[in-house]
Amino acid sequence: MSNNGKQTAKGFTLIEIAMAIFIITLLLGSILVPLQNQVESRKFDETQKILDQAREGLIGFAAANGYFPCPASSTSNGAEAGANHTTGSCSATGTNTYVGFLPAATLGFTPTDTQGYAVDAWGTSQLNRIRYAVANQTINSVTNPFTKSGGMRSALMSNITAATNMLYVCNSGTGVNASGCNTATPLTSNAIAVIWSLGPNAATTGGTSTDELENTDNDRIFVWHTKSGITGSEFDDIVTWISPNTLFNRLIAAGQLP
Repeated sequence: MSNNGKQTAKGFTLIEIAMAIFIITLLLGSILVPLQNQVESRKFDETQKILDQAREGLIGFAAANGYFPCPASSTSNGAEAGANHTTGSCSATGTNTYVGFLPAATLGFTPTDTQGYAVDAWGTSQLNRIRYAVANQTINSVTNPFTKSGGMRSALMSNITAATNMLYVCNSGTGVNASGCNTATPLTSNAIAVIWSLGPNAATTGGTSTDELENTDNDRIFVWHTKSGITGSEFDDIVTWISPNTLFNRLIAAGQLP
C-alpha cells in the first residue's frame, strides 16, 4: 500500500518478459517445424502423383500410336521437339535429343506452366519442369525402336525384354560409367523411358551431390534412392520409369503388339 492509500500495481521485469518470449518461441517452433515437414511431405506425394500420371500418359500415347513421343526441348513450348517418327529421330537444334522435358503439349497433359511444360509440386522455376528420357539403343537391327512407327513391333518383344543396355536407373551415382551402373547397384538396366523431378532444390541448385548431378547430365544413366539430407550427399529427386513388361501388357491389349 502506498503512502496515499492507493495500491501499487506490480509490473513484469525484463527477465520475466524475456522468459515469456522464449517460451512462446519454443512453442511456435514445435508447431511450425512439424507443419513445414507436413507441407514438404505433401509436395513429394503430389509430385509422385504427377510423375505417375505422366507415366500413364506416355504409356497411353504408345498404346495409341505404337511409339513414344520425343522429349520436349527448352524452346518447344511443351511439344515434342524435332520428331520424325518414320525414322524415330528426335532431332532438336541439329542433334538427336532423347533426354529433355515431358512433352506435355503433345500428350495433352495438364496442368502446365504458361509455356506448356508440366511442372512438379514446387513449380517455382523452369528447373521444376518434369523431365523425360526415352531409350534410343538399336535392338535387333532396328534403330530408334521406341520412337519409330512400328519400331517395337519390328524389334520384337523378346529382344526388347532381353536388352540390357537401354536406360539405367542406379542406386548411386558413385561408381557409374558411360556403360551403365558399373559398381553401383542397378535398379533397372532396360528402362524404356524415365520420368523425373529434380525435387525442391531444383529452383536453387538442381542438386550438387554426385547422385543428383547424374540426373542432370543428359546421358542414359539415372539415380534414384530414398531422400537424403546428409551434407555432400543430398538427394531429393523423384524418379520413375517404364519397363518393357509393363508396357507390353498395354500395347498387346491395344493391338500394337505383337
